[in-house]
Amino acid sequence: MGELLIRDATEDDAAVIAAIYAHHVLNGTATYDIDPPSVAETLAKLRHIAAAGWPFLVAEDGGEIAGYAYATQFRDRAAYRFACENSIYVAPDRMRRGVGKALLGSLIDRSAACGFRTMVAVVGGAEPASIALHAALGFEEVGRLKRVGFKFGRWLDSVYMQRTLSRAV
Repeated sequence: MGELLIRDATEDDAAVIAAIYAHHVLNGTATYDIDPPSVAETLAKLRHIAAAGWPFLVAEDGGEIAGYAYATQFRDRAAYRFACENSIYVAPDRMRRGVGKALLGSLIDRSAACGFRTMVAVVGGAEPASIALHAALGFEEVGRLKRVGFKFGRWLDSVYMQRTLSRAV
């Protein structure tokens, strides 16, 4: 793998982003979606996040998208406006090569710059690799919801992790 380029996602990236996410929907437990969203739905999400001024990033390796990450307000009520939730997905052929770490590091910086003060990670399936990634970048486990998801014939936990981005307002 060459040097990663982390950049803002564009509308032209929607199909690749949708394909990466579809792999995780169909093969993993990090997301509790059962059916992958369409490219049109992915494009709508990208537009919504961009319109809100929140970061939506892609990692490029050799001109190809190796993964993506974005932050959205944790909950839609006004008092949550300084808290965000992250989402990070890496292309299956680029996993365990530092793509997730590079994306999350950039997402942390960009989220703080746009006014978020804390970041929450909701780790579906209590995925050990995702927990380790977040812990490596300063997240602490703050809770666990037991058996809240059911996918691939089994019950799954969700782990909540949190990291302060900067001083509270």
